[in-house]
Amino acid sequence: MNTDKIYLVGFMGAGKTSVARALARRLGWRAIDIDELIEQRERQSVASIFAKHGEPYFRSVERAVLLEQVPTRHLVVATGGGTFVDPQNRGVIKQDGATVWLDVPMQRIIQRVPADGRRPLAADRTEFERLFLLRRAAYGDAHYRVDADRASIPAIVEEIVHWLNP
Repeated sequence: MNTDKIYLVGFMGAGKTSVARALARRLGWRAIDIDELIEQRERQSVASIFAKHGEPYFRSVERAVLLEQVPTRHLVVATGGGTFVDPQNRGVIKQDGATVWLDVPMQRIIQRVPADGRRPLAADRTEFERLFLLRRAAYGDAHYRVDADRASIPAIVEEIVHWLNP
């Protein structure tokens, strides 16, 4: 598959931001992180946005930031864990570029994502696991799936590059 934009999707803690930066370097493109752009725009952390304004407000800002990225090419986009779950966002993303799901099992996610409040949806572990299971169906709609459980970032990058240019 040849494309000039790649969206990385997957659950929080899957490594989307780290892989996006490494993949962009490998391709000579730019990398962006949707959550980082939201924090810059709102001048507060994602956790603070959730606490002060709620998830619906966060999702509306997330959609606006996503839509602003559509015109830009040669870009690797690290989406937020819930970005691709929204059907409208998913439609935009799939039309705009190639989608790669970084699939990591729940046990590894629990090791990577502390329940310390920095990630608002991770504080309640029962709800966190339910959310993980719900989101997997949406992630499965990505163009390509990478088993990102134990693979190194360079190995994941090379797998994606190989998929893009077989």
